[in-house]
Amino acid sequence: MKFFLDTADLNEIEEACSWGVVAGVTTNPTLYAKIGGKLADFNTHIQRICELTDGPVSAEAVGTTREEIIREGEELAALAPNVVVKIPTMIEGLAATKALAAKDIPVNMTLCFSVPQAIMAARAGAAYISPFVGRFDDISEDGLAQLEDVVAAVASYDFDQSVEIIAASIRSAHHVTQSALMGADIATVPFGVLKKLVEHPLTDRGLASFEADWKKVVQA
Repeated sequence: MKFFLDTADLNEIEEACSWGVVAGVTTNPTLYAKIGGKLADFNTHIQRICELTDGPVSAEAVGTTREEIIREGEELAALAPNVVVKIPTMIEGLAATKALAAKDIPVNMTLCFSVPQAIMAARAGAAYISPFVGRFDDISEDGLAQLEDVVAAVASYDFDQSVEIIAASIRSAHHVTQSALMGADIATVPFGVLKKLVEHPLTDRGLASFEADWKKVVQA
């Protein structure tokens, strides 16, 4: 499994990339707004993110018609060679995905909540499909079961392009573990969750034991 960092914070991206575990970044207008981002600086900000990672950077188009989405997608793709255009799974989004894919512009279809949506996204030409796990959990449904169905269904068919499944809306280490076990290609995680994935109480206990043993050696 690959890890995509879900953030717009340049400091988080730079720090996580220094660990050698980040394969890409996903962001959206909400995450950009959280760091105080201004609309006039958005394109420059995406370019800066693309400079911090060699992997794909998903930047979201906010238009609602296919014409708007295609135009935005082309503008975003022109910012850097590793930009992936993030598009919601909807009729206008499918049409825009088909048009952008025909121009070799990679698309990440987001807000995917069902197997039929995922298959249609793949048929339209999406390079990445993002089933949302946490959003199902928010309404007391099993988001991991939905993700497992999408992974199994997409793997059953051949598409004209390679398709990777992104476990999105990840909230916990459990989500990541189960996504990996069911064969999701990518997990997109917030910085705080990524940090927690490194941590384990037995590791902490072992480090404390090493430190105590080393002090005994030094004192001896």
